[in-house]
Amino acid sequence: MSESSAPEVERDVMEYDVVTVGAGPAGLSFAIRLKQLNPEISVCVIEKASTIGAHILSGAVIETGPLDALLPNWRDNPPPICIPATEDEFWLLSPDGGRKLPVPPGMNNHGNVIVSLGAMCAWLAPQAEALGVEIYPGFAASETLHDESGAVIGVRIGDMGVAKDGSHKPGYTAGIDIRAKVTVLAEGARGHLTKRLIRQFKLDEGHDPQTFSIGIKELWQVPEDRVTPGKIVHTLGWPADTATYGGSFLYHLDKGRIALGYVSGLDYKDPEYRPWEAFQQWKNHPMVKPLLEGGNIVSAGARAIVTGGWQSLPTCEMPGAILIGDTAGLLNVPKIKGTHQAFRSGMLAAEHLAASQLSPSGFDAKLRASEAMAELYKVRNVKPGFKKGMWFGLLNAGWETATNGRSPWTWRNKPDWCQMEKLAEYESPDRHYTDRTLAPRDRLAGVYFAATEHDEDQPVHLHVLDTSICVERCTVEYGNPCTRFCPAGVYEIVEDAEAGKRLQINAANCVHCKTCDIKDPYEIINWVTPEGGSGPNYQNL
Repeated sequence: MSESSAPEVERDVMEYDVVTVGAGPAGLSFAIRLKQLNPEISVCVIEKASTIGAHILSGAVIETGPLDALLPNWRDNPPPICIPATEDEFWLLSPDGGRKLPVPPGMNNHGNVIVSLGAMCAWLAPQAEALGVEIYPGFAASETLHDESGAVIGVRIGDMGVAKDGSHKPGYTAGIDIRAKVTVLAEGARGHLTKRLIRQFKLDEGHDPQTFSIGIKELWQVPEDRVTPGKIVHTLGWPADTATYGGSFLYHLDKGRIALGYVSGLDYKDPEYRPWEAFQQWKNHPMVKPLLEGGNIVSAGARAIVTGGWQSLPTCEMPGAILIGDTAGLLNVPKIKGTHQAFRSGMLAAEHLAASQLSPSGFDAKLRASEAMAELYKVRNVKPGFKKGMWFGLLNAGWETATNGRSPWTWRNKPDWCQMEKLAEYESPDRHYTDRTLAPRDRLAGVYFAATEHDEDQPVHLHVLDTSICVERCTVEYGNPCTRFCPAGVYEIVEDAEAGKRLQINAANCVHCKTCDIKDPYEIINWVTPEGGSGPNYQNL
């Protein structure tokens, strides 16, 4: 999808049998399995983060079956953070208390392990390299390459050293073209190349729109005697009201570390809702705060989570390319788990390509007939049931669990961007966002713990197609919700003495969560990759 108007730059070309975009669990498991099956196939994995794992953020409790299948001896040399699950609790919170509920079957984590997914990907990468996979961190794929028929034939790496005004700085380097017989997209939720390819190849035809949540996470260091390694807590209820899908996770690691986070469904209606502040509120709840007081934040960040499930899975093949993992949309919402699905789809893709002389044709049918999709089918109605409120959602989840998903109906999904009500038509509850004492004090302080870095003098990677809408329409209709749903303070409406109100984009704060690309009610924000190596530098998230 090259810009025909751009002057032609001479570019170096690298050629492989397979190029994989994204060094997350799907991309790495795919590369490992393909090399296990056929060491002669040349495989390249590119990753936009400065180091492998630096952009990876997940809970993460994983089911180990697919990892056992990929690397049978992995327990002899486990990932750096890998704590066997010991006990589960499920709390329903009120503003000043709560009660324990029976743990839903999908949240029974017996036999699972708690990991840092970022650290796990950093642990997987050298195992892929040992098999001959070439991995390039700091390589951000800016566009896909196509032949005359439109088939995908590789990716173009974004240029380095371009100034904000588009001019070339002294260190300018043209991005290389990586050509391949097949391109595997493992970009995670709301991949920016995948978004374009879905539109170009109409991969969403016949499927529901994809839906998302935002997960905001922190890693804390606290006195060791407060931590019960392997304990897993999930909560529902406060601070979300019954009309808003929200819940938390709290995982006890080792060495006095606690991983905790809050998930807000991006199908929320309230234009005043603030996901980051809701998370901070939850941390200050009397059942959570005593665990954290006196402790320190080690790392923090945010990431979109794909939640559409079975009915929203797009067609996962196109001429020259396939989709795997969260880019395809394989997360199991009731379990809040997608890593085992990423491994499954990565291995399945490798097995398909190894057997088909690298032809994508037939992969979509194989994925839909697989265990990964059978799992999603059973729980397809659970998340959509919460659109009718928390209590209906809980009853519906109980029914779907009891019948193993055999309901004769399938609830449909609508896109998140059109779910928000206008200010004049919605009475927002008073959410008491300010009543808290734990760090961080505000979103900018939270950005500090994400260690995000972008060269200030590079083109802004958040493209707002018409900024006049922001000031003239959005201010009146929705009150500029981008200033509330972005967890990193990227969007501000500022008052200029001469120009009046205008949108200011603080692109250097961006943690690449993609929420703005998903939730903006006018669909005018387009997230594209900044210069390779930019973005957050998560530690053990």
